[in-house]
Amino acid sequence: MDMSTIGILGAMDEEIELLLRDMSDKQEHVHAGIRFTGGLLHGREVMVCKSGVGKVNAAATTQILIDHFGAQKVLFTGVAGAVDPKLNIGDIVISSSCQQHDMDVTPLGYSRGVIPYQEVSDFPADSSLIELAKEACARNIQSKNYLVGRVLSGDQFVASRDTVRNLYDTFQGACVEMEGSAVAQVCHMNDVPYVVLRSMSDKADGSAHVNFAEFTAEASRRSYEILSDMVRHLELG
Repeated sequence: MDMSTIGILGAMDEEIELLLRDMSDKQEHVHAGIRFTGGLLHGREVMVCKSGVGKVNAAATTQILIDHFGAQKVLFTGVAGAVDPKLNIGDIVISSSCQQHDMDVTPLGYSRGVIPYQEVSDFPADSSLIELAKEACARNIQSKNYLVGRVLSGDQFVASRDTVRNLYDTFQGACVEMEGSAVAQVCHMNDVPYVVLRSMSDKADGSAHVNFAEFTAEASRRSYEILSDMVRHLELG
């Protein structure tokens, strides 16, 4: 792959299957047990992969994308639980930044979410990729309800109204998921631009066991439409 490769991650098959369907000139590679599919999407060189669930999987996959495949931009697509009360199922969240809500060293005097001994714990997304995502939302009639906000990540599936309220009060989070902050941190460490794009599959409020399976396919389709539009309009170089 050339040095203008766009790395695209999703945690689950449903989150990347439409992208894989649309790609041409596909070649598969396996590193650390993770399958990476390289090829062309709208004439752009992309490397698409399923990271698996959780922050460790996401971090390892992102580093491989950067080291082995020369990813110069990283896009994460998928579903999430809404935290901001303005969001409804199917709405889109574009990451302004990503932070780990389960990083908790408060007994040592750190605020919740702060990683000890480093300067950045809330990792800002790339401003040009944010703008590109906003433009893509505007071009897709069914996905005009979007919000730019903080994506919260933790190695837990949130399904509690009390937890959602706490995450909103503590972090002013827009949505909660299990991978984005790991992708963001690795991109920050490597000085690679990133953005996370999440479609709300549930309200993370206790009805998730009902909503998640029902809405994951539809939410994944919405994320795919926005991300596909972004790739089509992405300026490379």
